[in-house]
Amino acid sequence: MTFEVGETVVYPHHGAAVIEDVSTRMLKGEEKLYLTLRVAQGDLTIQVPAENCEMVGVRDVVDQKGLKEVHEVLMEQNTEEPTNWSRRYKANVEKIATGDIVRVAEVVRDLSRRDNEKGLSAGEKRMLAKARQILISELALARETDEEEATAQLDKVLAESDPTLQAEAEEAAEKVKEAKKAK
Repeated sequence: MTFEVGETVVYPHHGAAVIEDVSTRMLKGEEKLYLTLRVAQGDLTIQVPAENCEMVGVRDVVDQKGLKEVHEVLMEQNTEEPTNWSRRYKANVEKIATGDIVRVAEVVRDLSRRDNEKGLSAGEKRMLAKARQILISELALARETDEEEATAQLDKVLAESDPTLQAEAEEAAEKVKEAKKAK
């Protein structure tokens, strides 16, 4: 994988990040190439040795084929997940840690449905918010839109797969329309 300043990549646990700098550093007598990444959400800067990028899960933004796969995952009806809270939580942490957008979409789908049906614990609510943030930041980049629009699109797809979420999706879409009119 080659890296250029200004290129957007995806960093596991944080989502979209822009390469701000590619520099060389001396480390234990060896010159190593480092990437400086600025995460799109928040004010976080990460430095990663270029040779370790693949190992830590830094990757390109998902393509159209990947977007289709994410959509299919979000629309899946019958999914099995552990009923035990701690096992479910651990499985979801592992999925997010992979940095794979399809696995993150699974977490968003499953936790959104569980939240709607039974409610979530505080820990799972934080996890859902984090997984949504990661998914939305990448969807916005892949679809070349802003995060508000990506959020509305995600909510619409989730509502299509779970009709009880329909009202929330319509409300989110209306807010996006109003915000665009105000601009």
